[in-house]
Amino acid sequence: MNHSDLTEYRHSDRSSGDVNLRNGEHVLVTSASILERTIARPSSSWTEHDLAHAFVALDLRQVSLMHVAGDGKIKTLDFVPRDHNHFLQIVRYGERADGSSLFPGSGITAGASDIVLRPVISTAFVDPFSEEGTLAILCSHATRTGEPLPQSPVSIVTRAYERLCSVAGFELHALGEVEYFLGLKAGANTERTEDRGYHAAAPYVAGQELRRRALTLLAQIGVPVKYAHSEVGFAAAENESDVTWEQHEIELALAPLPDAANNIVLTHWVLRNLAREYEMEISFDPVVRRGHAGSGMHVHMAPVFEDQFLPVYEKDGKTTESAKLLIVGLLAHGCSLMSFGNRTQTSFVRLFQGKESPTSVTWGQFNRKALVRLPVTTKDVSGTSVYPETVEFRLPDGSAFPHLLLAGIAQAACHAHGLTNRKEILESMHCDVPASEQSQKIPAASDAVAELLEEERDVFEADGVFPATLIDTEIVKLREETGS
Repeated sequence: MNHSDLTEYRHSDRSSGDVNLRNGEHVLVTSASILERTIARPSSSWTEHDLAHAFVALDLRQVSLMHVAGDGKIKTLDFVPRDHNHFLQIVRYGERADGSSLFPGSGITAGASDIVLRPVISTAFVDPFSEEGTLAILCSHATRTGEPLPQSPVSIVTRAYERLCSVAGFELHALGEVEYFLGLKAGANTERTEDRGYHAAAPYVAGQELRRRALTLLAQIGVPVKYAHSEVGFAAAENESDVTWEQHEIELALAPLPDAANNIVLTHWVLRNLAREYEMEISFDPVVRRGHAGSGMHVHMAPVFEDQFLPVYEKDGKTTESAKLLIVGLLAHGCSLMSFGNRTQTSFVRLFQGKESPTSVTWGQFNRKALVRLPVTTKDVSGTSVYPETVEFRLPDGSAFPHLLLAGIAQAACHAHGLTNRKEILESMHCDVPASEQSQKIPAASDAVAELLEEERDVFEADGVFPATLIDTEIVKLREETGS
């Protein structure tokens, strides 16, 4: 669009019509979600009849019940509605599935394995990768008697979220920084030779178009995004059969814990689909090549009370009580949380190769090598934060199981609520304490994480949030990972 085009530009919106910008009128930026624009209401107020209206208006043909199973990946059950009543039956009541196949090793036996997929109306979106025209709806899992399935990742993070609300008196919102590597053919010209890609623009980075398209698609399916950019990492192909890896990041926007977990999983799903379309390889592994920058999945958290984000800092600059609760929980149990946030052997390569990753249990302002960081926020002219202030957990990486990780963080905060020595923990584990006096180091292998999870399992199993069988299974996996 050239300058003359810009002067004639007219903003078009389906719900409000055209507004001529030459008249100097104000215009509103509306939701990018296809369904929200079609239904003309926020997703929180949708009904099954709204979805039926959109299904017809958008000329869709199929319904996909999508859900996150025991391996943390998206699954789908597809339907072609025969008529209006069949459509309503699908989106109201869902369908049965085989729980022993979806959650192996969780205690669900083949003799009593029926579970139910329960559609969550507010999560519906138009599948951007379906040529058939498909309405996708995320589902929770229920037992055959209608109760939330204890083994379901959605059930676990929801229980943890609700428990923290009850114990601490605030809701917890979170976001993930999704870092990933794109693998380019060996001959690709990226005009880069080393780990210096932070905020690089095309033509100095090859994955910009894919990343920008991912932003558009995420917005269209209802995943809120803060921003995206090229990241530091770059590893040139070592031979003609190898690939060149370049790093990117999509930082999501804050959402309640259960939604935040779904948003991370959907972001992985979108990026993997796009990589296939663009004929690129993609990796969320913590390290794609030793000696080069790795991929973390930092988690930012913000407490919310009565629909208002609570500050991290008091007016006098001291840390607020709600922020202290989160920090202490992460300091006390961050290493055992590696069970859910650092799940491969390369997780430890990332942490111990000296590339701005935490190696000891500390916290502080702005420090990128701390386990817990209080990052700077943009402020207005009066010094008031424009965006919510957050507590950042820098240990997790792309191997994380988002639902279990966020549930574990909530359980750690609940446990911290009952500790009487929170002040001492904060003082002894601050970054200003000399390294020689910092007693706790990050585990260097999966078996050490397994031992910590065994020791601290009561924290995660409290009030039935994490099933004991799931913790047993995670411990076995961690020990097997060490031996692999």
